[in-house]
Amino acid sequence: MTITGRCYCGELTYCIESEPIMKGNCHCRECQYFSGGHPNAFLVMSDSTFQYTKGKPKTFTRSDLEKPRTREFCGNCGTHICTKSEFRPGAIVLKAGTLDDMSLFDKPDMAIFTIDKQPFHHLDADVPSYERMKP
Repeated sequence: MTITGRCYCGELTYCIESEPIMKGNCHCRECQYFSGGHPNAFLVMSDSTFQYTKGKPKTFTRSDLEKPRTREFCGNCGTHICTKSEFRPGAIVLKAGTLDDMSLFDKPDMAIFTIDKQPFHHLDADVPSYERMKP
């Protein structure tokens, strides 16, 4: 499966030849910052074929955490493209909003970090949810 996507302004584009490993909504407080207050819709993908086809991302890694995640984003418009982490070696967490074909996300396999869920967040009854990471 070929998946393509981009940032809002189009300065960054990407391509990946992979099937999603899993799809989810993360309700953690950190993701709420990046999403503007709502859960973060994401796809976990193998990073072996991920490549930027246009532009080079800016990166951000917090220096105050023991095992921080590295976030890649457009330096022009700020769109968050993906996250890389020691917790998921060989994988990237691709932001669903950057997909050229949003129907590839369809619906999440799970909702995680619901302990941080806000009263205005909606959880689908047919989607498994976990207060923290999936056990």
